[in-house]
Formats: sequence, C-alpha cells, structure tokens
Amino acid sequence: MEEIQISKFKATCLAVLDRVGKTRKPLLVTRFGKPIAQVLPPPPIPAGNWLGKMKDQGEVRGDLVAPVANSMDWEALK
Repeated sequence: MEEIQISKFKATCLAVLDRVGKTRKPLLVTRFGKPIAQVLPPPPIPAGNWLGKMKDQGEVRGDLVAPVANSMDWEALK
C-alpha cells in the first residue's frame, strides 16, 4: 500500500483523491511515520438501470388529492 505524509496529502489532496479513484489502490496517510488515515476507493457502481430500483418500496398514507385544510379554514384566511 502506498504511503503519503499528511503535509504532502494536504497540499495535493484533490490530485491524490483522483489518483486513488482511478487506480483503485488504497492510500495510507501518515503523520510522523505513524498511520492516521486510510483513503479507499469508492465501491463500484452497479451496472444496469437504476430507474425503478425503489419500486414498491413506498407507502401512500392518506389522500394525495384532497387539500390539507377544510374549506372553512380557507374562508377564514381571506
């Protein structure tokens, strides 16, 4: 596993993160030679169509069309 000092990581953070994402190799960040953090690549994005993945996961509670307040409340606001 590649190691990088925290001062160098701080100075080149965006480039280092891009490199980890592209190479898919983890990186160990050290401070005074001791590990303090590990930068891991993100999990792979699953192939396929993401549309419809949450189908049948929701629940409708109540009436979606009716107003929240009754008509008498609306008249009082005029």
